[in-house]
Amino acid sequence: MNPIVEDVSLADLKKGLENGSILLVDVREANEWADGRIPGAVFNPLSAFDVAALPKAAGKRVVLQCRSGRRSVTALDMAQTGGRPDVRAHFGGGMLEWQAAGEPVEKG
Repeated sequence: MNPIVEDVSLADLKKGLENGSILLVDVREANEWADGRIPGAVFNPLSAFDVAALPKAAGKRVVLQCRSGRRSVTALDMAQTGGRPDVRAHFGGGMLEWQAAGEPVEKG
């Protein structure tokens, strides 16, 4: 199956995180998460991706994110196949674009 993929720009991601309209899910692995993550993101690594753990919040858009946009599309497919057709958005630039733009990164 080809998942429905909606690309979220850096500007839209920043705005959605600031105003609370986006719930960001990081699908990278634990070592990558520990090295640095986008503030406000929740962790759901692709290697153990749990569709049931994806947040559900009225009026909020779930956006998936990884390092460069490949794993987030795989996770979108898994989410949609697993019964979450509402999960269609990803930040395709991932951590690479976020860091290249000089945006803040949480560590630990």
